[in-house]
Amino acid sequence: MSTFGVSVYPDLRPVSEIADYFALAATYGFTRVFSSMFSVKGTPTEVLALFRELNASAHEHHMEVSLDINPSCMTRLSATPQDLSVFAEIGCDILRMDGAYGEDDNVAMLMNEYGIRIEYNASALEPEAIVRLAERGVDISRLLACHNFYPQRYTGFRWDKFREVNARLTPLEIPIGAFVASHNPISHGVWDATEGLPTVERLRDYPADLQARILAAAGATDIFFGNAYATEAELASVSEALSVKGPHFLSEEHERMVKRNDYLNFDALSTRQKKVRIEPVYDLSEVERTILFDFYPHLDMGDSSEWIWRSRMPRVLFAQETIVPRRYAGDYFRVGDVVMVNDNYKHYAGEVQVVLMPIRNDGTRNLVARINPEEMTMFDVIEDGDVVIFM
Repeated sequence: MSTFGVSVYPDLRPVSEIADYFALAATYGFTRVFSSMFSVKGTPTEVLALFRELNASAHEHHMEVSLDINPSCMTRLSATPQDLSVFAEIGCDILRMDGAYGEDDNVAMLMNEYGIRIEYNASALEPEAIVRLAERGVDISRLLACHNFYPQRYTGFRWDKFREVNARLTPLEIPIGAFVASHNPISHGVWDATEGLPTVERLRDYPADLQARILAAAGATDIFFGNAYATEAELASVSEALSVKGPHFLSEEHERMVKRNDYLNFDALSTRQKKVRIEPVYDLSEVERTILFDFYPHLDMGDSSEWIWRSRMPRVLFAQETIVPRRYAGDYFRVGDVVMVNDNYKHYAGEVQVVLMPIRNDGTRNLVARINPEEMTMFDVIEDGDVVIFM
């Protein structure tokens, strides 16, 4: 299950105003806060007072705070890897190290007497360095990783690199943070950010909920808005997109069919959900709409071709229903088309298929929906056995 967070900048907005944002975000299940400490100007006393106030406000809304620091910032605040007391005094929950020390000092930080957790820069520190820390006998529950965000357009993290890093960190079972961009036209952030603060460049202009779903599907567990303030609609959309949907059975027969299926690990299905937004076409029949949006679970068993992603179980439950053939004028179905096998091929009628490469229209499939090109990025990270929930 994903954790949601917001980023705030108390040097750019008053904490009283930020508190209203915390209250709003908390109503949508947001429980984490990110803030950059090393970018704030002022005397050590002023900086510490500012973040003491911020931490207290976040805690009032049951949110924990990651403060982004680096070795220079620690020196400025008279902190060392062996002495984090200054951060404990201001109620810090997590220190996010934008730049790390050497391994021995990093271990010392992780073993601090205050229980402050340490979050390492997943975009800069090699995953193996984080793995070695885990192998040094530290309390693994204190260890986190979090990617960078990137204010400047075209400088964000590569999509393939992001996936690679997460794949190497995932076996540690530690939280992995990443950032999405809000498209609020009056948002703000560090270093005069005006074009959002995402982690992955490819996702910068995607809708916030799609960014979040893609990052989560690619291994990120903690999803933050990088710029502030996200709109209420964006907060709601991310919360809805990343919430886990429990099994919904249409009948006792449906439940029995799923639970006795030898190909499924039923207990693991809730942890492997990936949501895809589709745009229905035509006036779908009641059975077509029920199969698309109410059947659970849609998943590919892993033996499909490279042409389609294939959910075959609906054809069993709906074997006695009629999927009336619908004429489609095109000779081929296009990438992103969602089709359903109709009664012209009765044995497979009811199967839901997503077209990954153009396929010939032979009259056995109805076009039922389309997935836009941005949304199709989800199929880069949908794996065999993942439950797909159509939104």
